[in-house]
Amino acid sequence: MTIIEPHIHMLSRTTDDYTAMYNAGIRCVVEPSFWQGVNRRHPGTFFDYFQLSLEFEHTRARRYGVDHWSCISVNPKEADDLPLAMETLAGMAPYLDHPRCVAVGEIGFNRITPNEEIVFQHQLEMAKARALPVLIHTPHDTAQTRKVDGVSRILDILREFAYDPSMIVVDHNTEETMPLTRKTDYWAGLTVYPYSKLNPRRVVDILRRWGLERVTVNSSADWGVSDPCSLAKTATFMGEQGFTPAQIQSLLFDNPQTFYAQTPKFKPQLDLPYIDPATYQR
Repeated sequence: MTIIEPHIHMLSRTTDDYTAMYNAGIRCVVEPSFWQGVNRRHPGTFFDYFQLSLEFEHTRARRYGVDHWSCISVNPKEADDLPLAMETLAGMAPYLDHPRCVAVGEIGFNRITPNEEIVFQHQLEMAKARALPVLIHTPHDTAQTRKVDGVSRILDILREFAYDPSMIVVDHNTEETMPLTRKTDYWAGLTVYPYSKLNPRRVVDILRRWGLERVTVNSSADWGVSDPCSLAKTATFMGEQGFTPAQIQSLLFDNPQTFYAQTPKFKPQLDLPYIDPATYQR
């Protein structure tokens, strides 16, 4: 089957990963903006990163038969430096308006601070002004933060904001947060990522309880312990658990296609050829 990966950080992955993804049926990926391991200190470093995602990574992916798209944002982990974040937002318009930018994201909370909330709300306004979808990051459970508290506050903000719920995915849900997200009309994202998020078994259990409508599943693969082919493995596990091919296609292709196609910029090419590296690598 053909898979659309709706949330993955390919700038942190290798060319071997692209080859494995192509062989697993992944033909399109969307890459949200991401923390780079250290906090950036200047707006220009954000802008260089946006350009890298929108142009270089798109070109790199095409060589491996994968169509690459981007989401642009000041990510939540760096949103607490309010002066830097606001200066970056002031210069972000050209990147949001780029033809390869199909959403604003990731935005949301890391530690659920007042500064993070200000930056979150500003970026919601920027998305609404451009009729762009929004990808929302929900915080990890840590000694300082509870994911359920972050999701609750995110949903409060979204209710006040009054943007079309079909344009927003609240990502990285768990068994504890799905009851909150499913009380709304927002999309619910599930992440197959070892240790800190879900595995295929937990995803299947959540789907059996809450259904497949307005749900996306992603790997969020990055430079941590993660698997860029986890969606293909989830598809196999779903089949073993009795889900039909039509249900699996709905979840792993139709749903992400429907979500991102809400911007007319998103027109994925699913028939890109895999180019033998020997023809260009020197």
